[in-house]
Amino acid sequence: MSTSKKLHKGDRVEWDTPQGKTNGHVVREQTSETHIKGHKVAASKDDPQYIVESDKSGKRAAHKPEELRKRS
Repeated sequence: MSTSKKLHKGDRVEWDTPQGKTNGHVVREQTSETHIKGHKVAASKDDPQYIVESDKSGKRAAHKPEELRKRS
């Protein structure tokens, strides 16, 4: 996905994991440093990341925009 495309809360997305593709939705755009499951998310206004929630596990993770593909 091009970084020029903006994702929004609720958008359906997929991303790759070591186990294969995972589907979920965008919870929010993260533009400041935060922590998820003890991991630092080094997001900023110039380098935002998206907090996504997995449909299968319900777990949340942070991903860079280029790692996410919008689904219909």
